[in-house]
Amino acid sequence: MLLLSRAVTESLLDPDELRGAVSAAMAELSSGRVSMPSRIAARVDSAQALLAAMPAYLPGMGVLATKLVSLFPNNAGTGIPTHQAVVLVFDHATGTPLAIIDGTSITAARTAAGSALSVELLSRPESRVLALLGIGVQARAHLDAVTRVRRFDEIRVAGRDARRTEAFAEENSQRLGVPIQATDSVAVACEGADVICAATHSPDPVVRWGYVSSGAHITSVGYNTAGREVDSRTVAGALLVVESREAVLAEPPSGSPDVRIPIEEGLIGVDHIHAEIGELVTGVRPGRTSPDQITLYKSVGVAVQDAATAALVLRKALEQGLAQEVEF
Repeated sequence: MLLLSRAVTESLLDPDELRGAVSAAMAELSSGRVSMPSRIAARVDSAQALLAAMPAYLPGMGVLATKLVSLFPNNAGTGIPTHQAVVLVFDHATGTPLAIIDGTSITAARTAAGSALSVELLSRPESRVLALLGIGVQARAHLDAVTRVRRFDEIRVAGRDARRTEAFAEENSQRLGVPIQATDSVAVACEGADVICAATHSPDPVVRWGYVSSGAHITSVGYNTAGREVDSRTVAGALLVVESREAVLAEPPSGSPDVRIPIEEGLIGVDHIHAEIGELVTGVRPGRTSPDQITLYKSVGVAVQDAATAALVLRKALEQGLAQEVEF
């Protein structure tokens, strides 16, 4: 059995390679060639938390894997990640366990890669202003991934804690060599933004219709068992793209309240989902139809992304001799 630590896993996660792997996985998913049951989760109601199991088999990529991931939103701001995970990889011919890989770094990177893919496919090529909502692990991962596909002249970040938001802006501005402005509100961050990346654990919508400018592209990856990240008017008014129709519409706690709530309110129907992102990759469905159109990519995270990322990391670790062998 091979073991890949978090440090090793993080060192092998290149945003561009990962975006390509996620793109291939999403295309395979939307083409109906993968086996990916709905995730199951054990709820920890006392902490508004859960532990989920996410298996997937991608025959085209030759990978069989499952992720075990905990989501504890109350960890936000404590130094302990809200998402913590391990990914187990198996031989797809024999079922033999092959590797245990840090899933915390994989979850952050593959989620951001999916958002970056949506920015590549749905945002206007001339997009220059980025609004980042959130200052956690996902916010940092999104900065790394999204700035690879669009050249932003202005980046703004909004967080709940002014001091931590300033520190986040300063640290990442120095790290990436680009100016990042800390703002005092979500509305200010979103004003005139071409791309809005929401990565929060807010139980109340932070992305609201009145904040969104004409032609903007929104990515929303935040999830909270107590609420949603995007308001109903924005979901109803945008061209909506998801990873998987089945996954986003699944019963709680697996699906997306952001999409389910406006359906329950009667504002939209199931057919409001314009496309799965894999259908945009393969060209089965079109993307943006006009410069003024507002587009929304709502992510709930799907197991094929974890499996594809784990396969990529494992291959690179073996090539570079970085995998540690352990006996059980």
